Amino acid sequence: MARPTRCRRICTEPAYDCFQPDGVLTGEEIVMALDEYETIRLIDLEKRTHEQCAKQMGISRTTVTEIYETARQKLADSVVNGKRLYISGGHYRLCDGAASFCCNKTCNRAEASVRKIRIQGKEENQMRIAVTYENGMVFQHFGHTKQFKLYDVEDKKIVKSQIIDTFGQGHGALAEFLKQAGVDLLICGGIGGGAKTALSNAEIQLCGGVTGDTDEAVTAYLAGELNYDVNVHCSHHEQEHNCGEHHCGEDKHGCAGSKGSN
Repeated sequence: MARPTRCRRICTEPAYDCFQPDGVLTGEEIVMALDEYETIRLIDLEKRTHEQCAKQMGISRTTVTEIYETARQKLADSVVNGKRLYISGGHYRLCDGAASFCCNKTCNRAEASVRKIRIQGKEENQMRIAVTYENGMVFQHFGHTKQFKLYDVEDKKIVKSQIIDTFGQGHGALAEFLKQAGVDLLICGGIGGGAKTALSNAEIQLCGGVTGDTDEAVTAYLAGELNYDVNVHCSHHEQEHNCGEHHCGEDKHGCAGSKGSN
């Protein structure tokens, strides 16, 4: 009987998960898994050896070579043949930043874990609303937001607010970030299908398609006057592509304690 595949460790989910040619599209698409993306990042961008890449990802050098060759073939097929490229799914887990060799520097995820402790807590009877934030306005792409503004609400009145950094996290990782911050509702601009699914799994309500001043948006929500789109989708993705259809990152669930072959 074959042993189960070992879950591959990656540093972080990509900030950009869809690329397409500028020209006449072929209508064909390619899906690159996140472990394949990680080998490209480590070997081609970070200039790591296959052995160093294997150590960071927690798998064998032979397995890294196999994954890397598949990733390069997909990348070449996209560039040469004009196919839309999506990055999603795969059998992986996010690193916890504990390993000294992770990212060959202080891990962003470790830094985020430390800094999240500094987020002010909310009272048990309060609701916490998060808004994608940039210079006082609702930022229009959830997966790329660098900050959230948090509002603690009691009796439909804002009692406290704070601005927090996302520490470079994106897309699905942000849903867990917001859950850990105690968020009950998110107000944002555009958002992809995969992120919407992650928010739903985290039991965080969503009001998407919102524009304008963040304070005014929250005030309007509390007054029952917020204009939002229940069918919002992110313009970063093509309409015919719902990230959730490719099961973005869902394979990571249950990987934390998995053991087995490469």
